[in-house]
Amino acid sequence: MSLGFKYNGTKKAFISHFSEGKWDEGYLTDNINIDISLLASALQYGQSAFEGLKAYRSKDNKILLFRPNENHKRFNRSLKRLVMPEMDYKKFINAIKLVVKENEELIPSFESKGALYIRPFVFGTESVLGVRPSNTYLFGIVASPVGSYFNNGFNTIKLMTSDYDRAAPNGLGSIKAGANYASSLYPKQIALESGFNDCLYLDPKTHTKLDETGATNIIGITNNNEFITPNSNTVLPSITNMSLQEIASDLLNLKVIKRDINLTELKNFKELGACGTAAILTPISLVQDKDIKYRFESSEILHKLYDLLQSIQFGLIKFKNDWVIEV
Repeated sequence: MSLGFKYNGTKKAFISHFSEGKWDEGYLTDNINIDISLLASALQYGQSAFEGLKAYRSKDNKILLFRPNENHKRFNRSLKRLVMPEMDYKKFINAIKLVVKENEELIPSFESKGALYIRPFVFGTESVLGVRPSNTYLFGIVASPVGSYFNNGFNTIKLMTSDYDRAAPNGLGSIKAGANYASSLYPKQIALESGFNDCLYLDPKTHTKLDETGATNIIGITNNNEFITPNSNTVLPSITNMSLQEIASDLLNLKVIKRDINLTELKNFKELGACGTAAILTPISLVQDKDIKYRFESSEILHKLYDLLQSIQFGLIKFKNDWVIEV
């Protein structure tokens, strides 16, 4: 049975509080419910950010994390942008390892290709009425076993373009803020009701260039075997995408290009994919823009990229020395 990408329970979570200018040591708990003020800045003004990474079980039963240092860097960028206290790497990684160890029995088997999804987050807890940053915060980590975000395994999805925007120009699109995902809920509902898996957002200034989906980056493979991904400040910098770029260049000898991609250029792509921690790398078979349909019959190179990425994450092959660390 597929786990799917949903909350499948946990054994222990981690909580730490920030007040008077510093984080406390934190503690483990078996209760994921907390008391919070109805006027907490997270509830009233959306002062919250999160990260997402996975723990994998290797063939020889080791527990592996994939590039958590990059999650820490991105987490701090999000915290800084939302005027929340940044997190020391040692505290961040030690708390993650602690949660993984406490939930080790929940990590899916190597054969299942599932993983333990790890969700670190920070949100403002102070009661506020005026619009201002909180002076107190909660840092938490919850972990749960998961399967693939869209489908079980390497299966295609269909996207439709949206008239809505995920983020504003020079807004929060490049950080992992809860507000970005709230704004994607209604457009995705429209896409699902229309028979698609998600919507494809276009750039918020002109609505002519590719941005991303509600939860993934977009990558394309051209007929010249170029790996192309949008260069946009309203797109969240995906650690999966960043990793795939290095794999594509170093292991498959593909030319990697980050640039604006006009929607009409999709006719020149032979493969299109959605990538992210949750989605891994999912091929796209169709993008529909009003009455125009862009179809992608091939996923050969995407499949190679997917297999290489998963082989690295599960410890089957070694690529870069600092990409995989053992818990």
